[in-house]
Amino acid sequence: MKGYRSGFIGGVGRPNVGKSTLLNKLAGEKLLIVSPKPQTTRERIRVILTTERAQLIFYDTPGLHKPLHKLGEQMNKTALATFKLVDVLLWLVDATQPSGRGDAWVAAELKKSGRPVLVAFNKSDLPPAFTPEEFLARMAVTDWPWVRVSALTGEGLPELLARLEAAVPEGPQFYPEDMLTDRSEAFHIAEYIREAVLHLAQEEIPHSTAVALEEMKERPNGKVYIRASILVERDSQKKIMIGREGSLLKQIGQRSRAQIEQFLEKPVYLDLWVKTRKDWRDSLPALRDLGYLAQEE
Repeated sequence: MKGYRSGFIGGVGRPNVGKSTLLNKLAGEKLLIVSPKPQTTRERIRVILTTERAQLIFYDTPGLHKPLHKLGEQMNKTALATFKLVDVLLWLVDATQPSGRGDAWVAAELKKSGRPVLVAFNKSDLPPAFTPEEFLARMAVTDWPWVRVSALTGEGLPELLARLEAAVPEGPQFYPEDMLTDRSEAFHIAEYIREAVLHLAQEEIPHSTAVALEEMKERPNGKVYIRASILVERDSQKKIMIGREGSLLKQIGQRSRAQIEQFLEKPVYLDLWVKTRKDWRDSLPALRDLGYLAQEE
């Protein structure tokens, strides 16, 4: 179609700035898990938005942070490698939090990429910690275009979309109109379980967990049987994750099963286990098994 545009957009920023929430809002449904805890997103995930004027393929990336484990190092590598894959970078900034060295580091990496950057100041529905002009001046990028948005309320999203549609090149659709993500059912199911852990477990436990989907099959009665393991790094964490008389594991199962049934639109029998895989966050073989090695292409 003449004049139609299509392109790839990298959603980048520090942890907990609302990247996944924003992409869910743009897509009109929940494709990405969200939680109040940092480093919720661990992998690069495509979200595909098709409009009358353009097809925008967004990469949701892990938040850029100072890593404490090999997992964090791989997450940063994945996020930074995305820069070379896209036509434009969408830098999401939490406008309610004071800027700091982390923002300056992100700005420096964005400059090095050589890609066009659009800055989106998120949480416009709340009192700001700075004006966009002040922030851009501190980052020495006063020539970068910007918009104010609220991933929660949708404020500013029409302008954001218009800017992004204009920023990508002319080209054909890469994906069918009804396709919203490139990830499998199994990936989303494991993520829904991990999201329940992030919301219900406390302190360091959520960050030291991963989910491995071991079996998934539909039974003759129409119910989908799913067996999955929640991996922790210590036996002491395993006891906490299970909870007294299995109370925490039961809550995690109930919460995630409801999400999975809504996603699959079928009844689900969820068989959850908790297993110890010692120091998996610092083990490259474990990270490879779990799909957490850096995605550099």
